[in-house]
Amino acid sequence: MTTIRSTYLASVAIVGLLALPVVALAQSAQPAASPPPPAAASSPMTSNPVPGMTMAERVEAHIKELHAQLHITPSEQPQWNRFAAVMRANARDMDQAFMQRAQQYPTMTAVQNMQSYEQIAEAHTDHLQKLVPAFQSLYDVMPPAQKQLADQLFRANAEKHAQKRMQTGSSR
Repeated sequence: MTTIRSTYLASVAIVGLLALPVVALAQSAQPAASPPPPAAASSPMTSNPVPGMTMAERVEAHIKELHAQLHITPSEQPQWNRFAAVMRANARDMDQAFMQRAQQYPTMTAVQNMQSYEQIAEAHTDHLQKLVPAFQSLYDVMPPAQKQLADQLFRANAEKHAQKRMQTGSSR
């Protein structure tokens, strides 16, 4: 039971770090005060949290940074490529879901708003269910020292975000 719980908690920590682009997407979606602008500019990801970067650019930057931090080797590249492809697809899907939701804000009832948020949460869960196994296949081929590095990196990131939430009093 303890092993299952430890494995589950490790998976949650991994998902926490890897889902950051998706979480950033969720946090940046703002209700539209007027009809949305043309397609490319209407993405909620073209605004904060990183000024001047689209969601695709932020995901690419995150992928590049994580690749360097984890010291991905040429022999790990096939697993890394599958993992990165899942990250990109998830970000694309979530961006599209948030754009669609934002376009519907002006006519949504309170119940429809809650239902659309539920759909976003379900999509987020579906994406995590794809992301965890993709990362697991990469993690499985890492040597022990690299796994330890990954564990430390993900733990530090989770702690940093928990500390931010505590400082702001936010439950995000």
